[in-house]
Amino acid sequence: MPDTAHERRKDVRLAFRLEYFTIAWMVLEAGVAVAAGVIAHSIALVAFGLDSVIELFAAVVVIWQLRGLEAERESRERFALRLIAVTFFALAAYVTVEAVINLARGSRPQASAAGIILAACALAVMPLLFVAKGRVARRIDNSALAADAHESLFCGLLAAILLAGLALKAAFGWWWADPVTALVVAAFAVREGFEALQESSSCDD
Repeated sequence: MPDTAHERRKDVRLAFRLEYFTIAWMVLEAGVAVAAGVIAHSIALVAFGLDSVIELFAAVVVIWQLRGLEAERESRERFALRLIAVTFFALAAYVTVEAVINLARGSRPQASAAGIILAACALAVMPLLFVAKGRVARRIDNSALAADAHESLFCGLLAAILLAGLALKAAFGWWWADPVTALVVAAFAVREGFEALQESSSCDD
């Protein structure tokens, strides 16, 4: 916890800057990923882009929560976490259906240089955001920001999975690596959804 009110205000301002940066990054990431995924017929890239939209939503929720009154903090956080959980489950359902259809049809996505570059950039940026948000969250004792820090780490993990899938497709022509990568993303989305629900339940205690 900060020692003075001045230090706390500085940390809260830093939290806002981190979330604004997250929003800007996720807008770019979602746009590039979805566009590249549609062009290359890659469900893994589209899934990554949709996850970026969820990450953007989570950042907006944290800003909303930080701007709220202290008395409203728990109720806002509980509602936000449940909404985020629903979005994760919806993402998992969509990606699973599309990935299974692509596997059944033997759909062969094209290689995507833009997707590979995007995944590599996200893999570099997201862990840094995770560390920065986590430190500030501990100093101001804000569980919503701490949860968003883990969202950034999750995005970095997905970027690593996506990069591996795209690289396998580009290097060896393994078309099935794309839908399999998408199914892995869906599995992690389900896990994140259940964790968000558990977090919202803890707010009721």
